Amino acid sequence: MFTQANLFLLLLLGIGFLAKNQSLIIAVSVLLVIKLIGLDQKWFPTIQTKGIHWGVTVITIAVLVPIATGDIGFKQLVEAMKSYYAWIALGAGILVALIAKNGITLLAEDPHITTALVFGTILAVALFNGIAVGPLIGAGIAYFVMQVVQYFTA
Repeated sequence: MFTQANLFLLLLLGIGFLAKNQSLIIAVSVLLVIKLIGLDQKWFPTIQTKGIHWGVTVITIAVLVPIATGDIGFKQLVEAMKSYYAWIALGAGILVALIAKNGITLLAEDPHITTALVFGTILAVALFNGIAVGPLIGAGIAYFVMQVVQYFTA
């Protein structure tokens, strides 16, 4: 029961409570329950490989709810596009999606980098009330910076 993994999760749970970070508390609690009921060997690989995609899907659903409820429609879209802020947001959305695309590849191919990114995300979530989309965006930024460094050092 007191494996390194469980102790690490309990430490993270404590950090979650200290930081009053509900997302971290729920995430760690779910993982501990899965381990306690003995389904970790069966469920963890699936969660690890598909969890980011599930999370992105849930976030996308949440963002699309105002369209589904009719609160945002074509009229609001046309009005928004008259603002240069909307064009900045459009460009930022495109840039982030392109950066994150390379992040998925890096997370899948380099466990060493994944560990550092995940720990950085945990720190940001626990200490700064960040949102845990960090590994994906962080990996994309890391990939981009690595490519720039490689270009100038090759």
